[in-house]
Amino acid sequence: MLQIGILIFPEVEVLDFAGPFEVFSLAETNDRKKICQVFLVGENLSPVSARNGLMVLPNFDYTNCPPMDILIVPGGYGAEKLEIKNQTTLSWIKAKYLKVKHLVSICTGVFLLAEIGLLDGLEVTTHWMDIDTLKKSYPSLDVKEKVRYTDNGKILTSGGISSGIHLSFYLLQKRFGLEVATRTAKRMEYDWIPEER
Repeated sequence: MLQIGILIFPEVEVLDFAGPFEVFSLAETNDRKKICQVFLVGENLSPVSARNGLMVLPNFDYTNCPPMDILIVPGGYGAEKLEIKNQTTLSWIKAKYLKVKHLVSICTGVFLLAEIGLLDGLEVTTHWMDIDTLKKSYPSLDVKEKVRYTDNGKILTSGGISSGIHLSFYLLQKRFGLEVATRTAKRMEYDWIPEER
């Protein structure tokens, strides 16, 4: 079973983490067996106040988080303004990067990966409102506009908010095949069309 951890922190964008959580949580084999274990990770186990006051409880903290195949780093105000200054969070992401199969950023979560030097020379994207800031702040990145996501193999990035759902379906397809991704999208009643890559 694929182990997927999603980072949460104060002022995290809700759909950035909830969208991928829903996609991977619903993914099943043809005979209705779950294929992903999805959990939320916070700096500690205290309730997290996401954007607009949604309260969320992490399943694990940085010290007791189990091994992950995929780590998803969402965005929002909390990523670009708060966590980018949190050396504990940045160090934890960098350490986990060495152990996961895929490190995924959603929206402005890309700023956290850029800040710790993981994206130099890679194709990346983010929310359209933050493209110029990303280019100016990290000139060594190959920032792509008007794309939903980028795939550099181990590191994947997505545009803003709902693009994280598209990237999640793409990653399902990449790991488990088109049938699993299409069936999950249908169950969610989400209009997802596979893209040629």
